[in-house]
Amino acid sequence: MKKIRLGKTDLMVPQIGFGGIPIQTPPEETAISLVRDSLDLGINFIDTSRMYTNSEERIGKAIQGRRQDVYLASKSASRTTDAVEADLETSLGNLQTDYIDLYQFHNVSTSEDLQAVLAPGGPLDVVRTARDKGRIRHIGITSHRLSVAKEAILTGHFETVMVALNFVNTEAADELLPLAKDRDVGVIIMKPMAGGMLENPALSFKYLRRFPDVLTLIGIARRGEMKEILDIVQATDPITPEEEKEMDRIRDELGTGFCRMCNYCQPCPQKIMISAIMYTQVALKRFDPERIFTGEWDSFMNKIEDCVDCGKCEERCPYQLPIRERIRELGTRYFAARDAYMAQSK
Repeated sequence: MKKIRLGKTDLMVPQIGFGGIPIQTPPEETAISLVRDSLDLGINFIDTSRMYTNSEERIGKAIQGRRQDVYLASKSASRTTDAVEADLETSLGNLQTDYIDLYQFHNVSTSEDLQAVLAPGGPLDVVRTARDKGRIRHIGITSHRLSVAKEAILTGHFETVMVALNFVNTEAADELLPLAKDRDVGVIIMKPMAGGMLENPALSFKYLRRFPDVLTLIGIARRGEMKEILDIVQATDPITPEEEKEMDRIRDELGTGFCRMCNYCQPCPQKIMISAIMYTQVALKRFDPERIFTGEWDSFMNKIEDCVDCGKCEERCPYQLPIRERIRELGTRYFAARDAYMAQSK
């Protein structure tokens, strides 16, 4: 697979990296196999985070005996010196390594967050000290808000930036990629399939071929999936006019106000499964009605009525979505569809 230079880090990485979110859920043996299979395919960049529950631990087990072949990236969402230092210690232990190649400040999506990271004697200084001691090699930042990501690049303090880019969320292509290239900041792409809202990998990764100098993270949940995506990425067939029309149709259908499944809205004090509910519109089209209307999905849709309008989810949402209004709208659609299905089934 073609390798690219990841900005001023000078790391030579493949165009595709392994994203550590989905391996939280399968059995540990499966998760470890997914990592090792990807390494066998030449995917030597693995990204995870302290926020991804057991992801670091599973990756640590998967890379035993192969550490020298892997670039490891992890993240801290903490904003105080003690907490960042503790996160780094935990990550090193979980990953069973004495250094991390790229350590990133996670979800810096407000100017206040960025200033907290940059504060004199604050988190950035802690990570710089760790770099001086050889415990990390490079420093990056991730953001779900484009304006903050651009602001971070302009500070000159970060070697990489991670942002969302897909054929629905295209703003980074126009606004951030040229700035990052000018400042020699490596770009890492998350959400290539919009957190699962885009269902056609061929369309998603054909679009991203337009940006050959970025590293795109892929989260996989089943064996063979990484190979399928690599085949798309490495093919040379152009996007057809029909595929362009289909992308336009999907853009019009989703708009910009859809949930990216980042789950930063959680935890809900009422234990409402917000991101799952926000996926309902797709689920009603994609899944078997029996699964949707009589199984677990029905139970968490019924939790919508427990919402007490505290607004904590909307305060946390990096995309400023009107979550409370949206889940109630989706609940109305869901229950109407369920009632029609039940009536038809009698």
